[in-house]
Amino acid sequence: MTDFWLYVKLGLDHVLDLSAYDHILFLVALCAAYSFGAWKRLLLLVTLFTVGHTFSLLLAHYDIVAVSGSYIEFLIPITILVTAGYNIFNAKRSRPTEAHMLFYLVTIFFGLIHGFGFARYYNMMKEDESVAPLLEFALGVEIAQIVIVLITLLAAFFVQGVLRFNKRDWLLIISSIVIGMTIPMLIDTWPF
Repeated sequence: MTDFWLYVKLGLDHVLDLSAYDHILFLVALCAAYSFGAWKRLLLLVTLFTVGHTFSLLLAHYDIVAVSGSYIEFLIPITILVTAGYNIFNAKRSRPTEAHMLFYLVTIFFGLIHGFGFARYYNMMKEDESVAPLLEFALGVEIAQIVIVLITLLAAFFVQGVLRFNKRDWLLIISSIVIGMTIPMLIDTWPF
């Protein structure tokens, strides 16, 4: 039972680690356009991201796919910029664009990229070939992501409800902050 909590905690720490905040930035950008009323759609998006993240760990752990770490480390901030840029581009809309299949697929794809970024560290920690630790890790990732989503939704509720920012301004401000925090990551990981 202690191994179960070890891998769940590892998943929690992976997402909530403030020194490696790329995961947090992506989640903030992903859910910035949503409110509590759209929690089902947002939960689906976050879970799809976890599925992609977990699948890439599975592919890397069993040596099915090997991806250059330098390119993945560069692509991670790209996923954040694309997501935040999408928010800015769609900030005029009164509500988020209905999530179509392409939106879901892009979220899974971005999860794959983020998962490959963690794959080498995960492989160093995992001792056996069982898939159970990977699922336990994924559970920790999902729980941590839900925490980040709740914090972001509460912040949006406070800023829009109490401080009376309109949704467009909130989306532009939070997405711009995410972009500003991501640009140094992009520069630091430039592989060319």
